Amino acid sequence: MNRAVGYARVSTQEQASMGVSLEAQVERLQAYCKMQGLELVAVVVEDGVSAARPLAERPGGAKLLEHLADDVTHVVGMKLDRLFRSAVDALQQTEEWDRAGVALHLVDMGGQAINTASATGRMFLTMMAGFAEFERRLIAERTAAAIQHNKARRQVYNHTPYGFDRVGDYLRPNEQEQRTVRRVQAWRAEGWSLRRIANELNRQGIPTKHGKTWYASTVRNLLENDLHNQSAAEGVA
Repeated sequence: MNRAVGYARVSTQEQASMGVSLEAQVERLQAYCKMQGLELVAVVVEDGVSAARPLAERPGGAKLLEHLADDVTHVVGMKLDRLFRSAVDALQQTEEWDRAGVALHLVDMGGQAINTASATGRMFLTMMAGFAEFERRLIAERTAAAIQHNKARRQVYNHTPYGFDRVGDYLRPNEQEQRTVRRVQAWRAEGWSLRRIANELNRQGIPTKHGKTWYASTVRNLLENDLHNQSAAEGVA
């Protein structure tokens, strides 16, 4: 059984910043299958889709899995991060494919290809998945540390949070919004639910940062932003 399905993906950010080409990925997959004697029955393309979503929850990923029910026993992708968001996701899915007799081929792994049909290929996949997960978590830790550093210095770190205005690269307290923040904190201290607070803010016609409706999740995000605790400690009017 030499029927194969290819998978190529780019996120919007990659297209904008790195010029990652779907066409180039597809050509590499086609060339690999020809060299390996695999019948490439389809190439699934995900355009502008992040790997943060598990494979089965992406439109193209779901289509890929459907092909496996049609006598396809090989999945061919460029790199591990094209297909999976985490080590757990990768190992669980490929374990299921192993049991079903489906092999995963990764074409571009430092100039070498990996085929999980072999014990060596499976070992390398497990190692790569672990290192990929380590790198992802390391980046997340560094990003979180950078955000906390900027928050402590009242520097812009993302979108402008409620209670502040952006002035250049710094955040300055918005006095009217700060009064609303303190009111919300007081209501929460009295035992009000997040939903009740949101309803009261909407009833009073108090807009969100972008003039939209308040929800329980919006209130939660406001209360959990440690910038407001910092402002209270500093006595922001």
